[in-house]
Amino acid sequence: MDFLQWSELIRNGALTAAAVVGIYLAWNRVFAANRQAEASTRQAELARRDHVAELFNRAVGQLSDEKMEVRLGAIYILQQIAEDFPDLARPVYRLLEAYLRENRQSYGDSGPPADVAEIMQTVKKWLNPNP
Repeated sequence: MDFLQWSELIRNGALTAAAVVGIYLAWNRVFAANRQAEASTRQAELARRDHVAELFNRAVGQLSDEKMEVRLGAIYILQQIAEDFPDLARPVYRLLEAYLRENRQSYGDSGPPADVAEIMQTVKKWLNPNP
């Protein structure tokens, strides 16, 4: 082998080594960015669940409010939580069922108030999803 062949061999080896190092560094960077993105996603999900827990607690407190609008708002929030978070649907509907049981009254011919009627409709849909 003459000098020209040796220099090409060394140059090709150096280029190959540089490419391997570059690929390794790029892979590390992508891997780190992926881990960071996963951590951000987990953090966002935890923040969202925390927000939903706050909404749930506030809605539960509002079910006993004197104003009909506040009670209806609480019921609609609980319905939305049940739709958006299927794992929370069962506790929401159980809560609404308990509310109906604890606030049982006779309404005679006038029918139940709007909040009770809405809860009854919601629980009925949950118990019979395919009418």
